[in-house]
Amino acid sequence: MESALSNKTDSKRDFIWLFFKGAGMGAADVVPGVSGGTIAFITGIYARLLGAIKSVNLDAIKTLKTDGFKAAWRHIDGTFLLVLFSGLLTSAASLAKLITYLLEHHQLYVWSFFFGLIIASFVHVGKQVTRWHMPTVAACLAGAAIAYTITSLAPAEAVPQTWYYFAAGAIAICAMILPGISGSFILLLLGMYGHVLSAVNEMQIMLIALFLGGCVVGLMAFSRLLSWLLSRFEQVTFALLCGFLLGSLNLLWPWKQVLTSYTNSKGIEKPLMQANVLPAEFARLTSQDPQVLACVSLAVAGLALILLIEWISGKDA
Repeated sequence: MESALSNKTDSKRDFIWLFFKGAGMGAADVVPGVSGGTIAFITGIYARLLGAIKSVNLDAIKTLKTDGFKAAWRHIDGTFLLVLFSGLLTSAASLAKLITYLLEHHQLYVWSFFFGLIIASFVHVGKQVTRWHMPTVAACLAGAAIAYTITSLAPAEAVPQTWYYFAAGAIAICAMILPGISGSFILLLLGMYGHVLSAVNEMQIMLIALFLGGCVVGLMAFSRLLSWLLSRFEQVTFALLCGFLLGSLNLLWPWKQVLTSYTNSKGIEKPLMQANVLPAEFARLTSQDPQVLACVSLAVAGLALILLIEWISGKDA
């Protein structure tokens, strides 16, 4: 795992790659079921990201006071964070409308593609576990059970009071840096996913600022816990993350039967409880073409994309 101090050798080319890695994280975080943390892990910047976030602390403030801005900026790996989050925010903002459209009109295709992404991500994270024995297998099964339970819960529809945006950001960001657990899905469970997307699409600056403020607070706290777990229980933590990825496949299965629905704050009917079904059952229930060949092709494309990113990142290392 790479050092957070590796920014000393970064070139312009490295930062261009980093921007696109951040863009990949942003694209993933917009979709319920896919984690930006998964993209960070696959592209080889996960440990550096956690280290940089963790270094934003009292020592950074002391360094700022005693040695000046440049020393403090180096202490927190500031250029790395700036470039990465520039890519992440640019991507998330620009793709918000596109993802909303695709989820409304081509849901089968979206879930199929990301189903393949998560399978490949599970394989990639699983490679980090050097020995599968009782503790790691138990951690993997526990992670899968937790993720499956979370993704089986019915999303809520919250009344979007102003302070909810801050609280939602603080909670969701914890999931956003965990490979396998999607921050967007946590927002769905909190009933805030649609409201946050609307705030971004409509450029409601105050609400966006509150949400981002919550993200910063949550990120500062949770990154320290995650770094502590990785430093002391690395193999078990990786196995747990594997389980999260495996369990999250429950949400991404393309063919679903709507059991109950609700009307959201804009008067639009949305699915509330859904059950996974086989393509033939989906066709019978909905009278729609399950488009099995297209869905399988997109899942394979998603898997191939992760393998390609893994190969490029390996060459770039």
